[in-house]
Amino acid sequence: MKQKPRRGADPFECQIELALDPGGFIPDQACCSFVSELEEVAAIIAKLTRAAPARAAALYETFLAGCYEKAEELHDSSGSFGQFVGDLICKWIKARQASGADPNETAARLLAWMDDDPYALCYDIEKDASKAFDKAGLAAFERQIRTRFEAAGTVKPAQGKALGREPEYLRRRGSEILRTIYLAQRNLAAYIALTTQTGLTAKDCHALATILVTRRKPDEALVWVKRGVALDRENPHGCTMAGYQLIGLHRELLTRLGRGNEALEDAWAAFREEPCKYSYAELMRFVPKTGRAAWHEKAMDAAKGDDLQSLIELFIETKEMKRLAELVRGATDEALEKVSHYATEPAAKKLEKAEPGLAASLWRAQGMRIVNKPKSKYYDAALTNFERARRCYERAGLGAEWADTVHHIRANHRRKTGFMPG
Repeated sequence: MKQKPRRGADPFECQIELALDPGGFIPDQACCSFVSELEEVAAIIAKLTRAAPARAAALYETFLAGCYEKAEELHDSSGSFGQFVGDLICKWIKARQASGADPNETAARLLAWMDDDPYALCYDIEKDASKAFDKAGLAAFERQIRTRFEAAGTVKPAQGKALGREPEYLRRRGSEILRTIYLAQRNLAAYIALTTQTGLTAKDCHALATILVTRRKPDEALVWVKRGVALDRENPHGCTMAGYQLIGLHRELLTRLGRGNEALEDAWAAFREEPCKYSYAELMRFVPKTGRAAWHEKAMDAAKGDDLQSLIELFIETKEMKRLAELVRGATDEALEKVSHYATEPAAKKLEKAEPGLAASLWRAQGMRIVNKPKSKYYDAALTNFERARRCYERAGLGAEWADTVHHIRANHRRKTGFMPG
């Protein structure tokens, strides 16, 4: 039950208090609706920013203090509450700026919240804060982070432990925030200078190329993209997210520079190496409209390999039901059982009418995938899969195959008492 507002309090503070419901626990399933109520109050305060920005900033501070108190009284697996707090901080920054507050003080207070953040409500806040800051505010934020970054390089390990942070962490965290700031400022020189101190990564190359794209210098951006791709190839764990972004940007830049054929050939090579719905979509981005049909057939003919799941998803995405049927027909039961139900279930539904026997194999594979592993909480799903397999086998006139499935399950899984009665 929500508490009554305090007498004589600011009406906006009363609304904040009522919305936060101090003392009331918010379970996970109710967190989104709870956050929606908080957003309504925040929207009312936002209307004050233009007419009374100082008052709005003060109210945002009250709201934030209440949110930190409320963090102990809710379950937020969706992250909606944390996102709301991040948005609230950005609104506070804008209100402070509108009131003419000292940008250095604003930056210092934000850093204090980032330092003392037991509930991780400020996690990666610098990304959104860099967009919320005006030019003067972002410069003040950069100066204070730069001071910390430089100081961390002179801190001895014993001193860092006394501060509660390892010097390496302080320096690494500072460099991450500075990178975010320089990207927001589109400060190419400062970004490059920072990488000379900390080392250049593929992610840095993507950021630098992005800055150059905004400056309409695609030829210079392409140099950084190639450099980033080369760095990413050295990664022992394979292509990173930055690597994928660089590959996409590489093709876009080639197109901008009038080298669309090169971009198309690069996308075609990538598709042949790993045919899937994503590489197909990327390929078709660079195919001329007049040649889409021919390129589609060319891609489908080239779609081969050992990655059964990717091929199933590709044929479903492109509505190639005949090719999907041939693929499933040529696969063993063991191979189908290794494929995620995210691929086999939609495939089974697509094939049920035209190819009930193949659909039965897919439904059977989903059921076997569950019972072959210790996944007792999914036994109901397995039984549903086997029921659909039985109906498809019967429709296809393959009663013997269903009988073999039943015999196999009874022989190999008779001890699973939670499953066998079904």
